[in-house]
Formats: sequence, structure tokens, C-alpha cells
Amino acid sequence: IFSTVDALASLAPDLISVTYGAGGTSRDNTVEIASEIQNSYNIPAVAHLTCVGSTKEQMDGILSELKKRGVKNILALRGDLADGDSTGDFKYASELISFIKARYDFKIFAACYPEKHLEAYSLEEDLQRLREKTECGADFLISQLFFDNNLFYDFREMARECGINIPIIAGIMPITSPSQITRMVSMCGASVPEKVQRIIRAYGHNSMAMKEAGIAYATAQIVDLLANGVDGIHLYTMNQPDIAKRISENIRGILYSLRVKRG
Repeated sequence: IFSTVDALASLAPDLISVTYGAGGTSRDNTVEIASEIQNSYNIPAVAHLTCVGSTKEQMDGILSELKKRGVKNILALRGDLADGDSTGDFKYASELISFIKARYDFKIFAACYPEKHLEAYSLEEDLQRLREKTECGADFLISQLFFDNNLFYDFREMARECGINIPIIAGIMPITSPSQITRMVSMCGASVPEKVQRIIRAYGHNSMAMKEAGIAYATAQIVDLLANGVDGIHLYTMNQPDIAKRISENIRGILYSLRVKRG
């Protein structure tokens, strides 16, 4: 994992997030890795925490350890429920956010879903749950992956209209293989537009071509998002730092232009 962090650190990212395993497994690894990123690399780390299987006592212990080690950012999630899993003492991410805000001074990130959460009845209902997260103390939102920027723009507009005013960071996952996109889409419910399906049909049989096409498509998404004033980009690299490097190189001039403009 630290060879991945070494490569990502050279890109000077604003943040590096550290995920949980399924059902809240690898908690200890999350604490160790987030601490190392924060203290040894001097890059702000975002430690994922999920409700699944967690008691208040366990969560308090993890949060205390993260605070002691200097980690300042938490991504608070309900987590995916596998067969036999329970949410523990926290049923919803909003409850976990309230628990953290009442006891600690972490910056809290929360998840949002441009095409709604799989379990939500409608996008409107999902936005109401999202507003609850912000009212409970979420400071930033990171979106689930999407492949159609117009869906993100529509979602962002609806979020603002219903009173969600915190930054919304766009989550982008470059497509590297047909099996990867099938797995991720089944987990999060993101739609695959026809233009992406054409890319998969044309290049999916060749791993090198598929990776190149995926990087090109993600780059085009990001260029468009930046032109439309997105609050930030979160790359789901899946421990493939070369993808982040390639995309960063592709948009180096754009990023420089934006920094100069803001400066």
C-alpha cells in the first residue's frame, strides 16, 4: 500500500482517502495507514468509518486513536450490508456524523449519489436524507462514481435547491476493464451510458487499449467538470497510482491555469 502512497504523494494531492474492508474489516489497517499518510507524508488523510457492525464504544475508541495520531478528516458511511451484517449502534450515516460532531472536531466528509442510493425510493427522497447528513454536521460531500456529467450537474442543482450548500466533490473512476465496471455498477447502481458501452465493446478485449480509453474518458469528464465549476475531484484509483499520474499529466495545464486564476 505504501508504494501506492509513494506514487500518489508525488502528485501533491489535497487528500488521500483510506477505505475499510467489507463489513468494517481492516479497521486497524485503516487507522495505521491514515496515520502514516498524515504524519510521514504530510498529506491530509481521510479515514473511512462505517456504521456496519460498530458499537458506540468501538467507534469512540477508533476516533480517539485517530485524533491521537493527528488524523483530522473522516468519511462517515453507513457501509454496505452483506448477508448477516447489522449496522450496530448506528443505523444511518447521519447518526454516525452526529456522534462524531458531538465529541470531536474532525472535518467530516459524507457520501452522495448523483443517481440516488440503491435503497432509496427516489432521488428526491435520497436528497432529503442527504440534507439530514449536512444538518448533522457533514462538512463536505463526495459523490459516488458516475459516467454522465449531466447527471451530476442535475443532481448538484437539485441539492442546492433543497438547501444543501456544502462543497460537493465529484467522484470519478477511470474504467480499466469490463469486469471492473460490471462489479462497481452492480454495487452502486450507476448507469452506463451508450458511449461508454461502445468504448467497452470496442476495446474491452484488449487490456492495454481499455485502460488507455478509460483514462481518456475520465480525463474528458474531469476537463468538463472543471470548466463547470466543480468543487473538487476525487479519483477512485483502486490502488493504481499510474492512472492518477496519467490523468494529472493530461490536465496539468488546466490545473495551472485554475491556480493562477484563483491566485
